[in-house]
Amino acid sequence: MSIKEGKEERKPSPVHPHWFEQYVQPCMGELVGSAFFIFMGCVSVIENVEGTGRLQPALAHGLALGLTIAILGNISGGHFNPAVSLGAWLVGGLNMVLVIPYWISQLCGGLIGAAFAKAVTYDERYKNASGAAFTTITSDDQLGRALISEVIMTMFLVMAVCMGAINEKTKGPLAPFCIGFTVTVDILAGGAISGACMNPARAFGPALVANYWDYHWVYWVGPMVAGLLVGALIRFLIGDKKTRLFLK
Repeated sequence: MSIKEGKEERKPSPVHPHWFEQYVQPCMGELVGSAFFIFMGCVSVIENVEGTGRLQPALAHGLALGLTIAILGNISGGHFNPAVSLGAWLVGGLNMVLVIPYWISQLCGGLIGAAFAKAVTYDERYKNASGAAFTTITSDDQLGRALISEVIMTMFLVMAVCMGAINEKTKGPLAPFCIGFTVTVDILAGGAISGACMNPARAFGPALVANYWDYHWVYWVGPMVAGLLVGALIRFLIGDKKTRLFLK
């Protein structure tokens, strides 16, 4: 039997992350990731002159998002989308203190990505594509279908993030590429209806740089409503025991 000579046994104190890694670095990750993702997405639309239709933008957006999440996901969670951050917060995957800083970082990243897209593409192609801003909706008759389409497609994307990367029961190592493939599928399926934005930051950057704001509100309302719906769905029905609010 050991004898303690007046010394109390000390428990190791928990290591708290540095404030820079806890608050600043994740926002920088969201800004940089959003800039890269939206730059690639915008350029793929502007330079789509070979008659590939929606295939080129769909692949470019999906692959760029998957790769960016794989690279930066461990720093910020790899949202790059205000609607995703909203859903992640609602299901317990994001600190409430970081929600608004994430949104600001994502919007600034979208603006940077769109500005660089304008800088590297030919003026004629840039103007023909309206700077990769969303021009699919051209009349009020399309509003209802476009808005519902944005809600459904964004729900699919936010659910892929929350269930594939946050929910303990279903998350897995292939989440970044599953999320990227979800974007590709959404663009291929619904690009002709609404443009398949699913991301207010992706809509805001090109709209501001190209000064194209027609029906811009659809690409905010649809995705943010989808984030709320997915948060409720996971919290009440399909989340794991830790996430669900009832019937545990």
